[in-house]
Amino acid sequence: MREKISESVTHGESTKLYPLLAPAAWLYGAIVWIRNRLFDWNLLPSKSFDIPVISVGNLTVGGTGKTPHIEYLIRMLTGTSYRVAVLSRGYKRHTHGFRLVTMTSTAADTGDEPLQIKRKFPTTIVAVDANRRRGISRLLQQSPDIDVILLDDAYQHRSVVPAISILLTGYNRMIYEDKLLPVGRLREPISEKSRANIVIVTKCPDSLKPIDYRLLSKYLNLYPYQSLYFSGLQYDELKPVFPNGNAKLISLEQLNEPQSNTLIICGIAYPQPFIEYIEQYVPQPEVWKYGDHHEFSAQELKKAEAWVNASYERGNKSHIIVTEKDAARLIDNPDVPKPLKEHLYYLPLRIHYMLEQQEAFDTQIKDMITRFRRRMVERKK
Repeated sequence: MREKISESVTHGESTKLYPLLAPAAWLYGAIVWIRNRLFDWNLLPSKSFDIPVISVGNLTVGGTGKTPHIEYLIRMLTGTSYRVAVLSRGYKRHTHGFRLVTMTSTAADTGDEPLQIKRKFPTTIVAVDANRRRGISRLLQQSPDIDVILLDDAYQHRSVVPAISILLTGYNRMIYEDKLLPVGRLREPISEKSRANIVIVTKCPDSLKPIDYRLLSKYLNLYPYQSLYFSGLQYDELKPVFPNGNAKLISLEQLNEPQSNTLIICGIAYPQPFIEYIEQYVPQPEVWKYGDHHEFSAQELKKAEAWVNASYERGNKSHIIVTEKDAARLIDNPDVPKPLKEHLYYLPLRIHYMLEQQEAFDTQIKDMITRFRRRMVERKK
């Protein structure tokens, strides 16, 4: 019988399974297995590049924290003087093909996550293209001085052979507890974790005990050539979504002042850690949940404005807190009412490594890049 993770820790919302869809999951799994074997047997082409390509992805549908891990790699690698580029699919954008992300791009042009990355790291080259091979080639044509390319959400994009493959699994929904689509949320069988060089258990709570880490490692059952890390989330101070408006800088502590109302609006795959963090400062905030990458309609934004007005009529101050990804979509949304803008705030998010693993992770990534570049030099001799 599987041992239990300590009772002081929960995995968040339990994975929803749909057993009646088992035949469809079996068929889906067979198709995925055949596709992967065709790549393994070189019957489907995979392309290698002469530049280190780091793939960051997952086996599940959404919610593992890919964007903050990409951002961590950007900070770490640019701090080592590498010229870094990021290539993403640009999920839910209204454009097609290859497109560079600029400071004047909108979420409709490029998707919310690439836009968020570009605005946080203006000197980093960010592009979107569903065809990763074409996207990498275009990036290298336009910017031949690039040292490293980060592929966002690319674990299933086997047409590119990465130098380093990083697989994320959310602590709230571990891959060994999940099932294939459409019964569960796995895009591929758990056995495909074998393609990863590095596995990171993300969104780990600070309350984890040493035995919890040992059990998680045991259940993942990785191969000797794979490295395992654990990361958690940390939030910075509140920031206005519209900094050029009338919004005042406020702290999280101010949310709980007398005559203050707080509304949380979130359109991400797994909002529970975000909500629970704010609840440390506001005991009972109102919460509106939407689907991942939600595009807020004029009607929904009018509803939020009505909430602000109702709070004002009761003589209360009102603050609306959104996620960083939501903020990337809202800032260019023409339907945001002007009076609402001064009440909208977001929490910047970043990851940190547990068990003092940061130095080991940084060193491994840098060493793997160095070895790859050395092999490329020797190959060209």
